[in-house]
Amino acid sequence: MTSTHYDVIVIGTSQGGRFLPIEFARAGRKVALIERDHMGGVCVNVGCTPTKTMVASARLAYQARRGAEYGVHTGPISVDLQAVRQRKQGMVEGARLNYESRLTELQGLGLDLLLGEAHFLAPKTLEVSLQDGGTREITAPLIVIDTGARPEPLTIKGAERVPVLNSTTIIELDTLPEHLFILGGGYIGLEFGQMFRRFGSQVTIIQSRPRLLMNEDEDVSKEVAKILREEGITVLTGAMPQQVESLGEGRMQLTVHTPQGEQQLIGSHLLAATGRVPNTEALTPEAAGIHLDQAGYIQVNERLETNVSGIYALGDVKGGPAFTHVSYDDYRILRTNLLEHGSASTRDRLVPHTIFIDPQLGRVGLTENEARKQGRTIRVAKLPMNAVPRALETGEMRGFMKAIVDAETQHILGCAILGVEGGEIMTIIQVAMMGNLPYTALRDGIFTHPTLAEGLNSLFMTLDS
Repeated sequence: MTSTHYDVIVIGTSQGGRFLPIEFARAGRKVALIERDHMGGVCVNVGCTPTKTMVASARLAYQARRGAEYGVHTGPISVDLQAVRQRKQGMVEGARLNYESRLTELQGLGLDLLLGEAHFLAPKTLEVSLQDGGTREITAPLIVIDTGARPEPLTIKGAERVPVLNSTTIIELDTLPEHLFILGGGYIGLEFGQMFRRFGSQVTIIQSRPRLLMNEDEDVSKEVAKILREEGITVLTGAMPQQVESLGEGRMQLTVHTPQGEQQLIGSHLLAATGRVPNTEALTPEAAGIHLDQAGYIQVNERLETNVSGIYALGDVKGGPAFTHVSYDDYRILRTNLLEHGSASTRDRLVPHTIFIDPQLGRVGLTENEARKQGRTIRVAKLPMNAVPRALETGEMRGFMKAIVDAETQHILGCAILGVEGGEIMTIIQVAMMGNLPYTALRDGIFTHPTLAEGLNSLFMTLDS
């Protein structure tokens, strides 16, 4: 088979991989971009864009039901899940077309788009099985892998005999589940749990670990569970699913071992949200000599290079925090180093995240637990959201602000903001951390009254009381 030689090959089109080939092509490099599914990767097609669009619909339904609290009276609230799905799909198609239009201008000018699945034949040689039939063999001295990850399959007894939803398939439902079981107490399970409860489903979240959101401090996890239970969601922690069986007529029985004993739960739908696995098998990385970790993620150094010189990986496929903004920062690192001859790295980068439950949970830096494990001398600032005037005025008083401060330097080490627009408030603190500002800068800063940001004055004043 005759090989086509390129300067650069990029496999996958997620947040990082979709921009990098454009930059290389504009720099005059001959680039092959390979995509086996939809353009834009997980975020655009089955992740951030569709789910946050649906979260917005769920929040509106929730707010409408609260209208009487604000003196606004409406009729009965119902949710048309088909219309929610159509709105979601419109957002996805718009985002996808936006990216495809950027590629169009570069095709024929140094960028070739190959629709198909790639696998390694040798360290710098790939074979692509094209969607329209046939194969192509291509080579390049520089290869970037951006194949992402997918939902981990459910392996409990009986799972193969009942319909099991995952984060990709659940957003395609057009009828509302009567009773949705969710296995997993991480951010994916919680976002979908609250969403479908607000749409009108009965929801039970089954978490095998002792509490929800195990990476957060215990007080944060406890408050999140309280908020979900207040909305009518059943939360079972320390609960291990044993088996599931069909009862016919759209019903199933889930057997769960809990601290209180074995329980049989009857429901209509089952969502597995217990984790994700990397898309590396089809790549045959062993043919290139690429090292993987025990979970199958590609191992990279702080410059995102694998053990094979000239082969890099970015985004979820390399492990670590599985966030779109991490993938985008990976792209910036590779752009800086490979195109601008810089020396960017992942070392000590500050990675924030926001969980889009309502109220949001925004977090960056160290948790209180992490700081204490490191032996740091810290001070903890904490303020309930009902002490923030803007939260009171808008009736959004659930949650709290929490910040961890180094007792010696007065620098902020991290924060968790569980409250209305928690991700936005967290970002203000993140910027202060990036600038190495002491907590007093936010304590004494002049913020517009009444805004949520003004609550930062009060949060950091608690350290002086």
